[in-house]
Amino acid sequence: MLHETDLNASLDKKTYKERIGPLENELGILQRELRTHKIPAIIVFEGWSSSGKGTQINAVLGPLDPRYFNVYTMKRVQEDAVMRPFLWSFFTKTPERGRITLLDKSWLMGLLPGGEGFVLSPREKRNLLGDINSFEEQLISDGTVIIKIFLHISKAEQKKRLSELENDPAKKWRVDDGDRAQNEDYDKFYATFDRLLAANAPEGSEWNVVAANDKKYASVKIYELIIEKLKAEIARREQAPTEPDSPPVVVPLQSARALGGVDLSKDISDGEYKKALGKYHREMNSICYGLYKKRRSVVIVFEGWDAAGKGGAIKRLTEALDPRGYEVVPVTAPTEEELSHHYLWRFWRKMPKDGHIAIFDRSWYGRVMVERVEGFCSEAEWKRAYKEINDMELAILNHGTAIIKFWLHIDADEQLERFTRRQKNPLKQYKITEEDWRNRGKWDAYETAVNDMIALTGTAGAPWHIIESNSKKYARVAVLEKVVETLTKGLDVP
Repeated sequence: MLHETDLNASLDKKTYKERIGPLENELGILQRELRTHKIPAIIVFEGWSSSGKGTQINAVLGPLDPRYFNVYTMKRVQEDAVMRPFLWSFFTKTPERGRITLLDKSWLMGLLPGGEGFVLSPREKRNLLGDINSFEEQLISDGTVIIKIFLHISKAEQKKRLSELENDPAKKWRVDDGDRAQNEDYDKFYATFDRLLAANAPEGSEWNVVAANDKKYASVKIYELIIEKLKAEIARREQAPTEPDSPPVVVPLQSARALGGVDLSKDISDGEYKKALGKYHREMNSICYGLYKKRRSVVIVFEGWDAAGKGGAIKRLTEALDPRGYEVVPVTAPTEEELSHHYLWRFWRKMPKDGHIAIFDRSWYGRVMVERVEGFCSEAEWKRAYKEINDMELAILNHGTAIIKFWLHIDADEQLERFTRRQKNPLKQYKITEEDWRNRGKWDAYETAVNDMIALTGTAGAPWHIIESNSKKYARVAVLEKVVETLTKGLDVP
């Protein structure tokens, strides 16, 4: 890719002024149209050290309304970023619909020598390119415009610019050993950049290499690229909306009826229950400190029928944990802000730091259950969500985070009995709503959705655990037992 770029391309001052003015006006108009059509856009600037990323970002911002864009310098790595999956830093900065995010440095930094401060495990680095491509595909499918720009300069030009910075007392701090090493090993970095740009090219978000030896030429080219991509997306939105073809959903036959063979008669005596709670609480307390010491994070997902006992199971799980080491994330209907982002955005924001536990009381699986059954998303959206969810969980697993997923299963009769008891108990009436009663009428539709979910998202690294929950005491112990078993074997803690 890089060798196809003419680094001698340039513009004289007169031509630059003639071309840049109309382009600035057009970009300002397009920003307003993005807001009208609620189109989110990400403009990524990557390139050689001293290739002018800051200068070109400032040039792009000139005609834009500052109320509707955000700029992030990804080179400045904070502790929160280092202690979470690599893509957390980028997914959490994706824009609301109608806004623009500009990034100084891209997600490719994790694959470059030095990694800009990110410390990645060998497994995470080995799988990162696949995770990045999946991340971009998810955003594009959701309607985000991604424009990736790589500023390309020659070795001689880079050396000249670095020398100028070093000789300026006010700017010499901007040059570090990494910048110098890049110029000294220019050919090595050239080959790495060239390979990564070609490999990180999902359809719709290919890299645009811009010759940047001449800054005026680069500015005009960047404006033209951004305008072309935004105009194409706006034109597509203005056409008669059509529902895209839904990807096929093939449910493995052996798992198609995951809930069908569950023995809901399982129970436990009061004495056994008390003894088991004490045992697993002691073990969980020790595990919690082991996780912190070894900087291993855990995501625990609770899904299940209404009134299946998720709250009680979570309470018994957390009773033995240091409250500084975990967070329970109750998931309700998305807020207006959350609806303006990709549906996975609100869950990425809650991913735990290394050494911590995040417990989700309902989760991203709402996409393929309640949103599917109730029609809150299109058929194409919930069908592609199985892959999107698996890709997200894989990125989390690649970081070294454990994922434990529970489906708390009860039968319809048990649910009716629990609903009735709640309705009659003034202290628990808040737990029962008209929506709960209405959902009972869609039991079969939800059961089909749950069976599909378990079959299509139960992976080797993040399998589903179906917990027999007609007996609350049995379910609570079963959850604790599975968490202890997973963390002691899979993470080797304490």
